[in-house]
Amino acid sequence: MANAVNVNFRMDADLKKSMEALCDELGMSMTTAFTIFAKKMTREHKIPFEVSVDPFYSEANIKYLEGIANDIKTGKAHFEQHDLLEDEE
Repeated sequence: MANAVNVNFRMDADLKKSMEALCDELGMSMTTAFTIFAKKMTREHKIPFEVSVDPFYSEANIKYLEGIANDIKTGKAHFEQHDLLEDEE
């Protein structure tokens, strides 16, 4: 690789460990993985995958889920058993 340079950036330690393990399974280094990403991004002039926010983690949904969890903890939630749809034949 002619004129190779080092690129440094910060990453969460657990994420790095997970990525290293996956790259190892795929038979490549993290350097190779990031080089593939950079080449594809440069060639296509875009990030080569969709970047979006998962609505599950929206502030409104988190508050809703916290409310349900609180209702369960305080005994306010009421659950009842029901038949599965597949059993209604």
